[in-house]
Amino acid sequence: MAKQAGPTYQQIITQMKSGDWKPIYLLMGEEDYYIDLIADYIEKNLLTDDEKEFNMTLLYGKDTTCDDIIMAARRYPMMSQYQLIMVREAQNIKNFDNLSAYLKQPLSSSVIVLCHKHGSVDGRKKFVKDIAANGILFESKRKYDNEIPSWITAYVREHNADIEPKAANLLAEFLGTQLSKIVNEVDKLLILLENQDTRRIDSAMVERNIGISKDYNNFELVKAIGDRDILKINRIIDHFAKDPKNNPIVVTTTVVFNFFSNLLLYHSLRDKSQPNVAAELGINPYFVKDYQHAATIYNSTRTLYALGLIRELDVRSKGFGDSNTSHRDLLREIMFKITH
Repeated sequence: MAKQAGPTYQQIITQMKSGDWKPIYLLMGEEDYYIDLIADYIEKNLLTDDEKEFNMTLLYGKDTTCDDIIMAARRYPMMSQYQLIMVREAQNIKNFDNLSAYLKQPLSSSVIVLCHKHGSVDGRKKFVKDIAANGILFESKRKYDNEIPSWITAYVREHNADIEPKAANLLAEFLGTQLSKIVNEVDKLLILLENQDTRRIDSAMVERNIGISKDYNNFELVKAIGDRDILKINRIIDHFAKDPKNNPIVVTTTVVFNFFSNLLLYHSLRDKSQPNVAAELGINPYFVKDYQHAATIYNSTRTLYALGLIRELDVRSKGFGDSNTSHRDLLREIMFKITH
């Protein structure tokens, strides 16, 4: 895999806004969102609508060879400073190494954009090194689960609005890590804010418009576990059992495991100030108090015990050694053991 040594998305956009266009862009990675953003920006801003008619070539990887790309790139623009060769689904192209010959002397008037999705190219390949030397090599990595709430918060703030930490966590839990999916849903909420007095997304707004229950979700389950609120834990588990499709046990297991992993890390910290805990656990400072409280209920020994029980839950929920117990009853059993 290629290393994330190239410029960031913001750096690339800033560079292009200044009129600094490179002869080739390799946009690759598992996260489509930034690949699409950069490619769309180039398509909208390199050429005018009139110039596109004669100077833009759109190719698709499954129907394209490197020779096709090179042939298009060696043409000169017509009544334009640049011509654009946009290659979608570039991951389907074979023998990328053939581009190296062209990259020795690329035309400054041609801009090649390779959109390589669903993975990255081996950074040891010669053509990758040639692209890095002559153009832009950008790797769009998928975000980790714990990075999504802060990413949502930053995205909302970029649009001159604010979001409640709990609401950001609800969206992250429900929507997963695919940024384009998250953006689609958050954009709906931002549009709704235009008709409100305050530009702040809260959990009630998320519940009304995204279809997420603000009271019965994994975020609230973790909070109930941290409070040792057994009644609320069982109510949430019963709610999950009524709608297992939207509340898969594998997600619940992961969320609860991450909570106790963070709690174990919290116990090991010497500096338990809010800023340090938030930084070390990678959480919003708003939630530090939940770990402070949970730590008074679950000491290091009980936290390790809980992690063992969650591993047991994971194995049994997948049918290993226990094929008869329902997911509801498994959750109830493990949560009872954790909280008693």
